[in-house]
Amino acid sequence: MQSKEKAKEAIFYSYTRYFNGFAAILEDEEAAEISKHPKVLSVFRNQISKLHTTNSWDFLGLERDGEISADSMWLKAKFGEGVIIGTLDFGVWPESESFNDEGMGPVPSKWKGYCDTNDGVKCNRKLIGARYFSKGYEAEVGHPLNSSYHTARDYNGHGTHTLSTAGGRFVSGANLLGSAYGTAKGGSPNSRVASYKVCWPDCLDADVLAGYEAAIHDGVDILSVSLGFVPNEYFKDRTAIGAFHAVENGILVVAAAGNEGPAPGAVVNVAPWILTVGASTISREFPSNAILGNHKRYKGLSINTNTQPAGKFYPLINSVDVKAANVSSHLAKHCLVGSLDPVKVKGKIVYCTRDEVFDGEKSLVVAQSGGVGMILADQFMFSVVDPIAHFVPTSVVSAVDGLSILSYIYSTKTPVAYISGATEVGTVAAPTMANFSSPGPNPITPEILKPDITAPGVNILAAYTEASGPFHIAGDQRQVLFNIMSGTSISCPHVSGIAGLLKAIHPDWSPAAIKSAIMTTATTISNAREPIANASLIEANPLNYGAGHIWPSRAMEPGLVYDLTTRDYVDFLCSIGYNSTQLSLFLGEPYICQSQNNSSVVDFNYPSITVPNLSGKITLSRTLKNVGTPSSYRVHIKAPRGISVKVEPRSLRFDKKHEEKMFEMTVEAKKGFKNDDYVFGGITWSDGKHHVRSPIVIKKAAS
Repeated sequence: MQSKEKAKEAIFYSYTRYFNGFAAILEDEEAAEISKHPKVLSVFRNQISKLHTTNSWDFLGLERDGEISADSMWLKAKFGEGVIIGTLDFGVWPESESFNDEGMGPVPSKWKGYCDTNDGVKCNRKLIGARYFSKGYEAEVGHPLNSSYHTARDYNGHGTHTLSTAGGRFVSGANLLGSAYGTAKGGSPNSRVASYKVCWPDCLDADVLAGYEAAIHDGVDILSVSLGFVPNEYFKDRTAIGAFHAVENGILVVAAAGNEGPAPGAVVNVAPWILTVGASTISREFPSNAILGNHKRYKGLSINTNTQPAGKFYPLINSVDVKAANVSSHLAKHCLVGSLDPVKVKGKIVYCTRDEVFDGEKSLVVAQSGGVGMILADQFMFSVVDPIAHFVPTSVVSAVDGLSILSYIYSTKTPVAYISGATEVGTVAAPTMANFSSPGPNPITPEILKPDITAPGVNILAAYTEASGPFHIAGDQRQVLFNIMSGTSISCPHVSGIAGLLKAIHPDWSPAAIKSAIMTTATTISNAREPIANASLIEANPLNYGAGHIWPSRAMEPGLVYDLTTRDYVDFLCSIGYNSTQLSLFLGEPYICQSQNNSSVVDFNYPSITVPNLSGKITLSRTLKNVGTPSSYRVHIKAPRGISVKVEPRSLRFDKKHEEKMFEMTVEAKKGFKNDDYVFGGITWSDGKHHVRSPIVIKKAAS
């Protein structure tokens, strides 16, 4: 940089506590010169990441119809008491009832964090930390943010939603305009929570790494990261770097798999020390049906916003026929701002067509024009519709049904309709895979199955931000604010909350042991159509659901776990080609790769088993640790189609807690098997009470 003064000016973050690095504003030539230094491990750009309830905990078995049973995981974990859950996200709305500290004891003595109190942000014994990191974003836009932006407060809603899903308290009367009514709560309601704001609205590498460093220092136990970057090799991947050092310090990192599905290989956050979460559905949907005067009923979706009286029909009109003067038919077709004539619209249900403009804005246009309802037809055959709140009763229907409704309008002298909305639970098959959930195979290390697990991520109600929308709902004589969201961003905090309960029950478990317990006790997902209008059939297999759908009550006592230490993760890095010099720089201490010549990545002690390039016969090993009582386990094998699987020994006897036993598995393609795609199976170790399941994913090498 030619001078110390220039160097000081360039640096805006110096990471010194847990990983050794800095963030600086550099010319390309300067960055290239620094990257040549023998003690520099990696240099990468400050890139942007993507952001990827009431009924979901009942669906996961923590309660039944709002009642908590005597054997509930919540009771055994004391609702997560003593555990601290942090999120890297958009911040927090601290006044939300989800962060009420009524009845909570003192803040845990291990906590070292604090609150940035700008903008009236106040912490308490529930919300014990709220901090913000903006220098990376400021460097990207080229100027400091206005001082009013220097706040940990969430003005987007996403951060409050994820934090309350992971660790929000019980809030009765939660709903969104009458839909999804019930008691909202997080997975770990008595855990303490901390928010690290790293998104402005973009989430930049430098800020995310600063958030990781702060969370590690402050003392969180679980870190929930609902952000996703394009995967990169591990030493140039900010999530992999930050999460590695978090796990090294005993923190489990739970991250979203991404929302780019169903494209193969779209999964993000793929490092093996991260618990990567895909999205599945729950057994709740929000039908909002359009009933026409000819008694035809067309199923649509929408949040139940003042559903119209049954049997009371209203005039139905196509938006093109009520366009404002001097406005094109194209604008009126999509019900864009200023496109409708209030005189012609008043008192009618308006038929509109979807486009790239937000659906809710169209309902606002209809409402402001005097309309009493809206039928919103999709313009594409197989797009996905998430239910949202609207300003008038609305039914979002498929493109095919939309054409039928248009035909009725133009073939009937006085077309009429009404809209009937509701919240229905248990009427749809669940869990099924969400169409948007990013599947594998892992684009960086195909031998590591990603995602690891799936959890509810469709139509989840949780706390929201007052500044983000007009939805103030009275509940329990207080103003509480909620919204419904979908995405792996929402699946992620569900698993974070369950991980918090496991940490409360088993405080001595390593992050890898908690991860293993969640994965090996999961239930598989069968093929089914998800309850979203026009959704295509999603093939359910381990490449999109990982080990399966989370089953909290089983994870509580898994019997056996596949445990891993920091040394195991470093040996893994050796096995995929990183050398001793690189790892010594990364760890900040001398390290020699002992395993490079005698260990294969397929031997890495991961809870799932993946061989992406099977050629001939291969033998791999795994080690199980007993975390239960003495017992004998036998293996049950479900071999993938066309693959021979043998396990030795077939039984394992554990005489004491923490005892470890190894087994070997030999896999080989059967003679004549020519399939060139992935095939799936699994093994289960069982003592009659516990069932420790690992998926097997095999792809034969091209001949």
